Amino acid sequence: MTNDTRTDSVPTAAGEADTAQAPVAMAGTLEPEAAQLDPILTAALHHIALHGYHATSVRMIAREVGVTVPALYYHYENKQAMLVALLDSSVALAISYVERALAAAGTDPVSRLQALVKAVALYSAHHRDLAILDSERRSLTEENLARYAAHRDSIESRLHEIVEDGVAQGLFATPAARNCVRAILSMTQGITGWFRPDGPRTAEETARDYERIALAAVEYRDL
Repeated sequence: MTNDTRTDSVPTAAGEADTAQAPVAMAGTLEPEAAQLDPILTAALHHIALHGYHATSVRMIAREVGVTVPALYYHYENKQAMLVALLDSSVALAISYVERALAAAGTDPVSRLQALVKAVALYSAHHRDLAILDSERRSLTEENLARYAAHRDSIESRLHEIVEDGVAQGLFATPAARNCVRAILSMTQGITGWFRPDGPRTAEETARDYERIALAAVEYRDL
């Protein structure tokens, strides 16, 4: 942070980020959760999603918020700090979706797989701008990337545990659990690239489609 104590006012109201039958019992509904971002991060998200991290300048963000650059630096040390804050918000929101879904799914690996896939799919559909920021992790410093990756990889670890449990119980026949996990997460996160709220399928229908695809990927024996 700088020592600049300019008093240009920065709005403090929180902003929000951009807002199929399963083959076995579904994990229930999962209501969308709002991402709470301050006006500076809301503006940064808008420009980074539109132009990319490197093409977005601090001056562009300050102009949209209506403050001077020094005033913006009073709140965030630099553009990297804004990206870190946005990615922290993104991964925390994704984990929240996953935790809520798994808490309602019980212990059955099939239900838990469906729940986790549904959670990531709905997060990707409801928060496309935040979710797509994951591609900007390449712009993080080495230290910031390591910290972000540790949180991000917790979702992959949970999914791997679920698939391994299913294999151990004879429910999933895949001989390549780790690659299945990577494929499932890659396809589900890829929803950000094509999903549109006004498209032919809703977020819920899309999530159910991906549940079925995930069960096929792990070779669910009762599919």
